[in-house]
Amino acid sequence: MVEQRNHLIVIKPHDVGWRERIFFLISGIIVSIPITLFLSALGQSFYDFLPLIYTQVISIVILAPIIEEFSKAYPLFYRYSLTERNLFILGFLVGLGFGITEFIIYVGIYGAPFYVRLPGLFFHAASTSLIAYGIARNKALQYYILAVFLHFGANLAAVIDQIIPVMVITFFTYFLSWLTYQKTTERYLEPK
Repeated sequence: MVEQRNHLIVIKPHDVGWRERIFFLISGIIVSIPITLFLSALGQSFYDFLPLIYTQVISIVILAPIIEEFSKAYPLFYRYSLTERNLFILGFLVGLGFGITEFIIYVGIYGAPFYVRLPGLFFHAASTSLIAYGIARNKALQYYILAVFLHFGANLAAVIDQIIPVMVITFFTYFLSWLTYQKTTERYLEPK
């Protein structure tokens, strides 16, 4: 809620309702996915001269984590007068929207088994919630780098077909997300 006092605009704290939560879930689909696709296509143009195996490794292992984690965090900078916990939840929802879309693409279009892609759906929610926590604590870059590093590890293990490390990294990401959720408070964030 916005209020004007003595020629100053004051933004009052608000609770996040279902409409706003759905908005952020959808943002993971209609904002984050197009940004990811655009940046990925831009990256592809820089290494067309490389053999296919190098292209896949660079694309999946290195660029995808950097691009996807940025794309998922982007809608979160639309924050205003939220609590840390609400921002964390909105981050989780953006990542979940992104993960749902990726899940549908891999299972529906590429024919990947749903049980193989299911953990990745929640990985995106957990990694984005970590970035949201970083934004709430004014440590966005550190938590972005953490999310990219976790994503990098999971993708590297997947590319070399090592399912156990993929699962360990995925569940470690879930655990970190749960730990950071436990640290969130109902403290309202000040608009910057």
